[in-house]
Parts: sequence; C-alpha cells; structure tokens
Amino acid sequence: MDSSQRVRAILSFVQAAHGGSFTAAARGLGISSAAVSKNVAGLEQALGVRLFNRTTRSLKLTAEGSAFLEQAQIALDALETAVDSVAAQRSDPAGRVRISTSSAFGRDQVMPALPGLLARYRNLRVEVDFDDRRIDLVQDGYDLTIRGGQIADSALVSRSICRLNMVLVASPAYLNEFGIPRTVPDLHRHRLIGRRFLGGRMSPWCFRKTDGSLEEFDVSTPVVTVSAPEAAAQAALSGIGIAQIGVHHAWAHLRAGQMKTLLTDCHHPGSYEMVLQYPHRALLAPRVRVTVDYLLEAFARDEALHIPLAAMHGFQAT
Repeated sequence: MDSSQRVRAILSFVQAAHGGSFTAAARGLGISSAAVSKNVAGLEQALGVRLFNRTTRSLKLTAEGSAFLEQAQIALDALETAVDSVAAQRSDPAGRVRISTSSAFGRDQVMPALPGLLARYRNLRVEVDFDDRRIDLVQDGYDLTIRGGQIADSALVSRSICRLNMVLVASPAYLNEFGIPRTVPDLHRHRLIGRRFLGGRMSPWCFRKTDGSLEEFDVSTPVVTVSAPEAAAQAALSGIGIAQIGVHHAWAHLRAGQMKTLLTDCHHPGSYEMVLQYPHRALLAPRVRVTVDYLLEAFARDEALHIPLAAMHGFQAT
C-alpha cells in the first residue's frame, strides 16, 4: 500500500469509526460505501489486525481499532493544525471549536465567557455540549473538555482552573426550624441532602478529628438525593435540609444572606479540582489554542471560583 492509498484508507477508517458505518463514511468522503469498505479492508491487511468487528447491523471497533483510531486522529489533527498554522499567519483563527462541559459550569462560567471570546475572534464558531457523563475526548470528536472532581491521570493535557472546595450549608429558614448543628454527631438529627455521582457512589462528607485525621460521615439515608451539584444547592436554598456543595455554587447565596455555613472549623473541603483538558498534539490548532487561553484567563478573573476557605467563617450560622 503506497502512501496515497494509506492516507485514503486511514481517512475511510476514521470517518467510519466516527460515523458508525461505511455508509456514513462514504457520505462524508464523497465516495461509495464499497470504496470505503475496500479501503478499510486494505488497511487491515497492511496492518495485520482487524480494526472493526462487522455484522449486518453494526460496526464496532476492536481493541486494536480503538488504539489505532486515537493515533490516527492525532496524525490527522497534526495535518489540520499545520494548515491552520500557516493560515493563522495571515488571518485570525477560524473554524469550529467543540467543547464538552458539565451543565452547571457550562451555564455559570463557560457561557458568560463566550461573548468576549467571539468578539475577539470573529471567525470562530463554538459548539458547547452540556453533559455530566464521562466522554472520550478523541473518539467523541471534542477539542477540549472542562471537568471537575478528583481528576485521574490520563494522556490528556490538563490545565488547572481552580480548586473545588466544598462547604456545608443550609438556609436560615431551615436552621430556624430545626436548629444549628454544633458538632458532627448533631448531623444525625438533621435532614440531609445527598449527592450521588453518576457512577452510583454517594459524595462523601469528611471531617477533621482533633488528632488531625479524617473521618467520613455516613450520609446513607438523606431526605433528598440528587445527581447534579446545582440541584443540591437549590435543595438547600429552598429549606429542605443541609447540603454539601461547592463554594462557587454557594457564594452568591451566602452574600445575599440566603445560606449559612455550618461546622466550618472541622469540615474538610475535599480534594476536588476543576480542569480544562485537551489531547496531546504535536501542534495545537490556533482556533483551539486561542479558545483555551481566553477561557483560562476568563476563569482566572471569576471571583466565585477563587474564594478562600477562610471567607466561609464570616457566613457561619450562630
């Protein structure tokens, strides 16, 4: 297989993997589905491995196919970036940037930043998907993702946005009716709002003991369980009970007097962070690079993302 045939075969393979069928790949490439099938078969023969498991109804990547797709996408992105880099020397960055973000952060932080980004780079087009599930950045075709939590090591480039400190809160109306918990055991007599991660695990509440060690509080029977962090904040705001939420979700409500913090002297803020991630690439496309840089600058200026924990003592229920 010569180099031109190899490029055609790789393009057919990548399009079929993203489109889920040879027919979809053929539409995208402007060739017949038979040509796509022949190209992929030739690539498999040249590589000596099967890239797809085929049935009459489906086309599924093999393990080798998934690994090859990731590397092939990097190579194609590098080619696209080379073209973009030359074009960027004579024009503003242009093209579509696909972003995946969680619903709450997308609404409160990403969307407010977009007008300035698009005013500065008028040839950009931005597509934002609000989705709390874990995604495969390369296979799902995103340029960058913004995620919060305990970030695992990966092959992605991770740029830190902020720490996601947690705080216990309740509304003044709830505290007036049920009282203020003064110690961790007091929480057993209160109505608690739990948050369940998408994997099914409950978000833990941790407290510092007098000897400096940490103990986890059992929130196994909450009065309300939600999956979204903003829903936990809303539940606390409406007086349902006590919730553990991110400081950035609580800040505006604390300043407005609509929430009070609890047990700030012993509650542990967790080890969560918010990061912006994108694939390792030999060259980063100008459209992606300027978007990453602009968003990181905007998030650095966002007061709610960088509230010191010491400020929470000023809103402690008394």
